[in-house]
Amino acid sequence: MPQTPHTEKHFTAGEAVRDVVIGMSDGLTVPFALAAGLTGAIASSRIVLTAGFAEIAAGSIAMGLGGYLAARSDAEHYASERKREEQEIVTVPDVEVMEVREIFETYGLTETESASVVDALRRRPQDWADFMMRFELGLEKPESRRAMKSALTIALSYVVGGVIPLSAYLFLADPHRALIMSCAVTLIALLVFGAVKGRFTGTPMVRSGLQTSVVGGLAAAAAFGIARLIS
Repeated sequence: MPQTPHTEKHFTAGEAVRDVVIGMSDGLTVPFALAAGLTGAIASSRIVLTAGFAEIAAGSIAMGLGGYLAARSDAEHYASERKREEQEIVTVPDVEVMEVREIFETYGLTETESASVVDALRRRPQDWADFMMRFELGLEKPESRRAMKSALTIALSYVVGGVIPLSAYLFLADPHRALIMSCAVTLIALLVFGAVKGRFTGTPMVRSGLQTSVVGGLAAAAAFGIARLIS
């Protein structure tokens, strides 16, 4: 009888999702807290909007730059370790062979069972270096344009997230009414975003949504309370 082909359903866009989560979570939370804090101290939607969009601009640039530098650091670290492994394969091959055997031993293979693989790797230095990078050091080769993609993804996610809590101030002149609307819209967005994040990361969607909304709500409440006390 013909068998139904097995299809792997593993999620492979982990880095992109991580960047969206970083940018969106901060974009929803920081401008929301800023708007709440300013509303507690002043009575002008225009000032809240001006300060909010200025923060979004600065925050998205800073977050994007941080993502770019982090990705560049990962790429430079990988290149440095790769060069070291290639040198060790040439200068101390016997030591590297022992390390390969030790790796296979962790999977339950004996020296005899792993001998053919070790011999094959010795004939292919580049594959040997790839093997050591992945299984000895636990490092994957970064995508060539990863740094720029990470920066743009984080920055754009921050902008999208930041516009949501400020949208109420665009339509309501009374900042206190706008804050109420902003709270409702932003908390809904946090719930949805948290649930979607949980769907991709394997966390229960309800729990992830509640955690995200609670964190954003506490940040806004703290900013509003501090502004009220100071003013």
